[in-house]
Amino acid sequence: MTKRKFTTIYCLSLLVPLLLLLFPMFSLGNRATPMVIGLPFSVFWVILWIIIAFLIVLVLYRIDPDKDEKGGN
Repeated sequence: MTKRKFTTIYCLSLLVPLLLLLFPMFSLGNRATPMVIGLPFSVFWVILWIIIAFLIVLVLYRIDPDKDEKGGN
């Protein structure tokens, strides 16, 4: 995988959680009535997307083509 393709995948895959936490898309999860694990759904929505973004970064780190290169400064 080329570095350019990896960077594109990285940016696009982290753009989804970002958009789901911003105003127009946040209205999908902006509710107080269903309680999940004792939290209002809106708080659960934010925590869920933070965890998903973290998992995306972990997966992308594992497939990063430049992580094993040995090049010192």
